[in-house]
Amino acid sequence: MRLTRATASQIAKATATHDAVNRRWFEYETDLATIIERPLMTDMREPLTRAFHEARIAADDLRPDDPDELLDIDRFTEYRDAVRAYSVAFSAAETEARRRKQSAFDPLERQRLERARKLVMIAVDEAATPAERRNAYRRARDELDGLIAVPDVACAALERSVAGELEAGSES
Repeated sequence: MRLTRATASQIAKATATHDAVNRRWFEYETDLATIIERPLMTDMREPLTRAFHEARIAADDLRPDDPDELLDIDRFTEYRDAVRAYSVAFSAAETEARRRKQSAFDPLERQRLERARKLVMIAVDEAATPAERRNAYRRARDELDGLIAVPDVACAALERSVAGELEAGSES
């Protein structure tokens, strides 16, 4: 006998898995220090990264606003399979990013990445002076420019964390 409807628990499990993978990705997207440590996660030239993003888009596109739309077994199955593909693709990309870290970069580029990482830590350090934070932020952006892809969300998060210092610096 073929099922014709998905159960509420099946739908909840699939959407919870989708949300969990989204949270894991969002941590990368908003944490510049992690992106610097594992730049492969934002490098769209990397097949595993591209596959993960394609799977994410597919799962997002199949997720309806109203979970009741997933009661239809065919629609649910398509969504559940897309979420599984997204989860697997993300895990594969993340594992490879952890393994390779910054190995694709030459020694001078790795030095730039390390300087940028240290500067980001200063930029978000509330114990640093406003001038130190402003300077560290600007220098970190310069170090990363042309080196790695930094998601707009990560830039915005860093800018928000030093916003007061950046505004204070532009007024002087």
